[in-house]
Amino acid sequence: MTDALRSAGQTRRLGLYGRSGQTGRCRDFCRAALADWGWPGCGEPGGPADEDCAAAVEDVLLLVSEAVTNASLHGGGPTELAITLAPADPRRPGASGDLRIEVSDASPDLPVERPPGPPGRPGGHGLMVLNRLARAWGVTPRGTGKSVWMEVAAPVPDPSPATGG
Repeated sequence: MTDALRSAGQTRRLGLYGRSGQTGRCRDFCRAALADWGWPGCGEPGGPADEDCAAAVEDVLLLVSEAVTNASLHGGGPTELAITLAPADPRRPGASGDLRIEVSDASPDLPVERPPGPPGRPGGHGLMVLNRLARAWGVTPRGTGKSVWMEVAAPVPDPSPATGG
């Protein structure tokens, strides 16, 4: 990741139209953005450990999947995905900026947490996933619709000094 990107941040948007394949398309879009940005600092001197990087990326992709699926099932379909990389904190060398993910749809109805169904039965777990993996999440009304947003903290860099042999 370049120093300019690290200090300024960046936003990418994906307009969503149609109904089929939205979840996979959004995951691919986010995966490409994270790779372009070098998020969450994998391979950077003093950056997070590789396993922490991989887990952080998978958490982001799961959050995107859940939010897009919820918009598809309960919001009339997603209309836009936005992912924003915040500027990195200069006091945390090797750290990337945090992420904000927004999934917009055309429904003004707010998300409602449902009780989970029987074990092994799909559905009813989307907001629980957001509660577990996102640092914070919420809903912003937008005209006739809304955006469900999530904030994801970049993993903390590995504080142990590199050992050479």
